[in-house]
Amino acid sequence: MSKARTRLASVLPDTAPWRSSRDFRLLFYQGTVTYFGSFMAMVALPLQIKDLTGSPLAVGAMGAVELVPLVVFGLYGGALADAVDRRRLILWTEAGLGLLALVLLVNALLPEPLLWPLYVVAAGVSALSGLQRPALDSLTARIVPHDQLTAAAALSSLRYQIGAIAGPSLAGLVVAYAGHAPAYAVTVTGFAVSVLLCTRLTPAPPARDAERPSLRGIAEGARYAWSRPVLLGTYAIDLAAMFFAFPNTIFPFLADELDAPWALGLMYAAGSVGSLVVGLTSGWTSRVHRHGLLVAGGATVWGLAVAAAGWCTSIWVVLLCLAAAGGGDMLSGLGRSTIWNQTIPEGLRGRLAGIEVLSYSVGPQLGQVRAGWSAGWTGTRTAFWSGGLACVGSVAVLAALLPALLVYDARTDPDARRRAAQATGPEGTPTAA
Repeated sequence: MSKARTRLASVLPDTAPWRSSRDFRLLFYQGTVTYFGSFMAMVALPLQIKDLTGSPLAVGAMGAVELVPLVVFGLYGGALADAVDRRRLILWTEAGLGLLALVLLVNALLPEPLLWPLYVVAAGVSALSGLQRPALDSLTARIVPHDQLTAAAALSSLRYQIGAIAGPSLAGLVVAYAGHAPAYAVTVTGFAVSVLLCTRLTPAPPARDAERPSLRGIAEGARYAWSRPVLLGTYAIDLAAMFFAFPNTIFPFLADELDAPWALGLMYAAGSVGSLVVGLTSGWTSRVHRHGLLVAGGATVWGLAVAAAGWCTSIWVVLLCLAAAGGGDMLSGLGRSTIWNQTIPEGLRGRLAGIEVLSYSVGPQLGQVRAGWSAGWTGTRTAFWSGGLACVGSVAVLAALLPALLVYDARTDPDARRRAAQATGPEGTPTAA
């Protein structure tokens, strides 16, 4: 029995960050609530655009209007995260996102909802998310011990997956039977709860010698990233994978082709189910040291699974493929997050997190545009399988061009060893000079 418990413990998620950090626990609760409400809106918003226009190009255009605000405010948000109290930045942007959700609710309650506010809100959400995510992402390394960063990434993914599964699954049913307004109402409520939780976070002031946000500071972060082939590899592979194989925006059209509109919410949730399975069995990842292999291998699985979803004609097989894609994305994400947190200096974390936001957010935005355009010109299924194969090919090319990523080893990489020597304690107190 003792051996069985030991084997089980080696597979289950490592909960050390949960036990060691109060702020990590608060962020877990806050993220779970926020993601649940946000994913309700994520399903309701493109579906509302589809209902108003009937055009995959119009749905894909949502990614286009989100792109520029994400790039501009993501980079600025990274510089801001290094210069201001990260807790305050998270709190105010969360409140702003709640107000935008309220706009969606009011518009949905109109006798004839308008189309243009949907695009305006999408752009506003993109801008505020760009400001917020660097502060959120760079906070983890401050509140969690260095040797628990992979475990923290796995646990953080669980809060995301819980919301990503429950939110879309419920949203599909709510929109189908009650309309868009109730889904947006849940989103507004979620942000209200999240703001209250954010007020309890410990202040996270910048370093005493922190510079004011500036183009020069952003450029300094970009130069650092450019000088590190391992970081470049994580950014490039994620960007390529999301650009070529992020078909979420055309899920409503595939559901119609499969004569399964009832399964739309399940399609949005399937990837998160796969990610959740990997997250719940992620104990072994705390013992992995070759995180670059996780990045490339996971992205390859993602592309192959998306391509397979385009070839299948059974909704249940499609859902299985999407779940497999989510599992691959989870593995790749764990590798990326660990490399970022293990190698980036504290003084550059915010700015580098801004670049990270672009790598994992701009890709999906461009991917929405690509998927919508491709589906409009070649058909929904072709948009799936061609994008999946292009993802696999691009990962292979990038791995060949940036071999340092595949040989990355946390035990020997000089940046990782340097950061380990400067690791912080559970609540941000330095434990080593």
